[in-house]
Amino acid sequence: MKKKSLSVLKKTRKFYFTKLKKPLIKKAFKDFSDNLKSLDLKNKKIIIAVSGGIDSLTLLFFAKCFSLIENTKLYPVIVDHKIRPESTYEAKDLKKKIKNSYFIDCKILSKNKIKITKNIQSQARELRYNLILEECKKKEIEYIFLGHHRDDLEENFFIRFLRGSGLKGLVSLNNVISDYKNIKLIRPMLNFTKKKLYLINKQTFNYSIEDPTNFDDKFLRTRIRKLLLNLKNEGLNFKKFNMTMNNLSKTDRLVEYYVNQNILKNLKFLKKDKKIILNKYFFKNPQEVVFRSFAKAIILLGGKKNYPRGKKVVNLLNLLNSSNKTSKFTLSGCLFKKANESVIIYQEK
Repeated sequence: MKKKSLSVLKKTRKFYFTKLKKPLIKKAFKDFSDNLKSLDLKNKKIIIAVSGGIDSLTLLFFAKCFSLIENTKLYPVIVDHKIRPESTYEAKDLKKKIKNSYFIDCKILSKNKIKITKNIQSQARELRYNLILEECKKKEIEYIFLGHHRDDLEENFFIRFLRGSGLKGLVSLNNVISDYKNIKLIRPMLNFTKKKLYLINKQTFNYSIEDPTNFDDKFLRTRIRKLLLNLKNEGLNFKKFNMTMNNLSKTDRLVEYYVNQNILKNLKFLKKDKKIILNKYFFKNPQEVVFRSFAKAIILLGGKKNYPRGKKVVNLLNLLNSSNKTSKFTLSGCLFKKANESVIIYQEK
């Protein structure tokens, strides 16, 4: 290693390990590391998206400390959505700040400018995840660190609740470790509150960028945030909320067990022929088990990045159930053909 590289490494270690000695940071980093104990991350590649908010910067600080101690390979990225005219300048400025002040080099991910006029937050999030997943594929990265925290958990629950989500949607953020397309999604800060993240950030980077949409009432998440403040005044606390989430999660895991059993016993995947056969017993399970199993079959064969919308899956199941023996339907890149009491799914050409 060259003298210059050794000098930078020495400065980097001193910067991070000095801050790790502070009592608040030391305890928080232990909580962060404890959430990763079940994973063998030594020499593994980890990608992390940095937005400049206190949650992503706190995640970046702890991920960097973890990489220095455990010898993991950290790939920090900044996503430039190009939704706003100034976004490219902001991304470059953030990259420069993080490199010069915190000794971390980030890669900027972006696509050609796109116009989003509705569901801005939702579409921006989808674009961000797609860019990150593409980078994972290029670099053969199997782990993504996400900055979700306790407040996100509460907000997400009520957003999904208002949209009529099922059990799986309501508890979707409640797991520290989850799987998506052969990639592990890791949420090591789920037990951190937003308030705690502010305190940590003050003692680590002491820098953040506030997203202006956090104060804009036209976004549902902002309105939910204000609603939660009122609910907390009425007695809602995280202990009670967490108890409810844990109970729902237990039920979700039980349902998922029967989903996997249904797929194992009643689904036949003919990879060479690019088709799936669902026998009649596949549909003789409880409604939620059939719904989830069917959605997984679609994602397995259809080649889409996301699950089809629940309402569309339910409508298709109802059509298959009520139609004649030779009916055909399409959804999410798949063709569905009813064959007596079974269903054959083909890739749509």
